[in-house]
Amino acid sequence: MNVYNYIKDAIVLGKYEPGMRLTEEHLAKELQMSRTPIREAIKKLQADGLIVPLKRGVSVRSFTKEDIRQIYDLRTLLEGYAASQAAIHRTDEDLEKMAEANKLYKEAIDECVQSDIHSVKKVVEVNQQFHEAVVMASRNQHIHFHISKVVVVPLIFRSFYWYDRGMLERSLEVHRIILKAIENQESERARIAMHEHIYEGRDHVLTHLEDIKNHHLIKEDVH
Repeated sequence: MNVYNYIKDAIVLGKYEPGMRLTEEHLAKELQMSRTPIREAIKKLQADGLIVPLKRGVSVRSFTKEDIRQIYDLRTLLEGYAASQAAIHRTDEDLEKMAEANKLYKEAIDECVQSDIHSVKKVVEVNQQFHEAVVMASRNQHIHFHISKVVVVPLIFRSFYWYDRGMLERSLEVHRIILKAIENQESERARIAMHEHIYEGRDHVLTHLEDIKNHHLIKEDVH
């Protein structure tokens, strides 16, 4: 078992809820393994910003409206800049990777059942694949490092859980606009399109914040 992925999935899917206290002892008993791999996984999850330290143990990170605004404001600045730089530096291979990610994104949307957390998770994964392809095309590893610190997967997952079909299709269409701008080397258009895309996601999270907090997506074991 990959302990890091197990705990991360449990947080993303809501088995371990925001504010929930976790201890090495509890996790070792639940997963029936020694504390050493759990300790290492906890260090990585702290670095990811998914859990925060307590005097004894850790807790799953929770978010206020102000946290969400600040996180998405940073994402907008960083990913908008990445998109503008991608338009300047992209290669044919980069364009192929973005196009392939969008193709997979469309397939995931077409197959998505909104009440099925695992199909929603697939949508989230291929959405991230597109965004990562844009960042890689920017040829700036510093951007990649900083974006990785503000892309909070539980927030993204929960926001997608509340997307209806029309919103998913809108997200795909904006991906296509971003890709076209990058392909045409229109850096300002790519930046503006990415800005709006991230802000739409932020507004959706803020609109459904109470629903996200109160609706526990999963209670059974995470696999």
